[in-house]
Amino acid sequence: MTATDMLTAAEVRRRVGHPIVDGDGHFLEFMPLVNDEITSYLEESGGTALAERFRTQVRGAFDTAVFQADRSAPEVLERWASMPSWWGNPTDDAHERATAHLPALMYERLDELGIDVMCIYPSWTLGFVEAGDDELRAHACRGVNRYISRLFAGYEDRFVPAGVIPMDTPEMAVGELRYAAEELGMKSVVLAGNVARPVPSGGTRLDVFGLDSAHDYDPVWATCVELGLAPAFHSSLQYSHSARSVSSYVYNHVGGIAGAHTVLAKALFLGGALRRHPELRIGFLEGGVAWAASLLADLVGHWNKRGGHAIADLDPANLDVAAVLALVERYGDDQMRANLDRIGEYLSRRPGRPEQLDEFAAAGVTSVEDILEPFENRLFFGCEADDPLVGFAFGLDLEGTPAQLRPVLGSDVSHWDAPVMGDVMVEAYELLEHGILTPEQFKAFTFDNPVLLHGGANPDFYVGTPVETEAAALLAARLGR
Repeated sequence: MTATDMLTAAEVRRRVGHPIVDGDGHFLEFMPLVNDEITSYLEESGGTALAERFRTQVRGAFDTAVFQADRSAPEVLERWASMPSWWGNPTDDAHERATAHLPALMYERLDELGIDVMCIYPSWTLGFVEAGDDELRAHACRGVNRYISRLFAGYEDRFVPAGVIPMDTPEMAVGELRYAAEELGMKSVVLAGNVARPVPSGGTRLDVFGLDSAHDYDPVWATCVELGLAPAFHSSLQYSHSARSVSSYVYNHVGGIAGAHTVLAKALFLGGALRRHPELRIGFLEGGVAWAASLLADLVGHWNKRGGHAIADLDPANLDVAAVLALVERYGDDQMRANLDRIGEYLSRRPGRPEQLDEFAAAGVTSVEDILEPFENRLFFGCEADDPLVGFAFGLDLEGTPAQLRPVLGSDVSHWDAPVMGDVMVEAYELLEHGILTPEQFKAFTFDNPVLLHGGANPDFYVGTPVETEAAALLAARLGR
């Protein structure tokens, strides 16, 4: 038995002596009520025809209990439909399950859970940022946001609910950002991490907004900064990856969220969005931090060998063909020596030459520090309480250059990986007990980083919450705000 076996979450909170901010909690929607809200909004904004289209498209209970169980069915194999999350929510304890559905009950239990403030996200309705046709998607998300705003009214001192934002076009995203923030007063948003675009040869490709995008998404990032929003992403590749499994959710889920975050973060960095919007702060939820450490190391390694300062070393036009041929004549075999002219022609081919030789130019990279800056200061990485790789965030060494990333605790309560809500903070405390994190790093994980993510975008984010004083002191000390 370890020391943490004797602790409760409330005792963990008292023992650490600083506030705990959950950067990624969840609630479960009663979908019939959500669908009523969406239908009502559609009837108001688009008429009965649009509402009827929604009723036709939304079939079943839209949760993890109901899915196509026969994975050999033609409708599965013809689309090679990814095995979805099935049986994805706890059922063993009715009180735990009711807590997931009822903000009033979860609010009552927050002290028991050892959590001062919870940034809370929906579950089923996250699918609306990608599901349905284009016209319905924007309307459905607005109906969802109205529902969420009303559901958490009166509990805003300890819950910060997030609005859902579709990203099909910049105009669609900006419209819903403004509605969520300005009309509903929401301080947190979760954005679609990609959009499937058709390609002329058939099939689709994923648009990840920052590189080779169908649209200019700078207005979205500028609007987030203007409204004091730190956009969070919660998408996954588990339904779109070309190697998806029709039979195994575990196969699809492992690495699915981290993979989606990787392609998005690469695009935002290399496409220059992070350079053009230096005040933009972004949360990548639930994928851990190891993927970010790997991506950062890869970007540094690629810049060292392929950045603008180095790419000329690889220019085929600079090859001394005559010198190579002289060595072929001396060291090559008989076949090579008999074909010196052909080899010379092969090595002398006119190379392709991209218009932009420096693929780091849009990101404005002139040094390793230019790569480190957004990763260390403005990107935040959601990790679950039992993630043994959280320690990767601290003390990275990139060929002699030290670096640190910013992990954020995400409880993921209400989902299958947090079946007992009161165990979350106890599991997180084991990171201290096992020496994975120091007390200072644990505080960064559970308080400093979620405050710097959202409070860095909006200094008033935590005003009116139990952590208001501590958050203000931290923001003043770290950011001068």
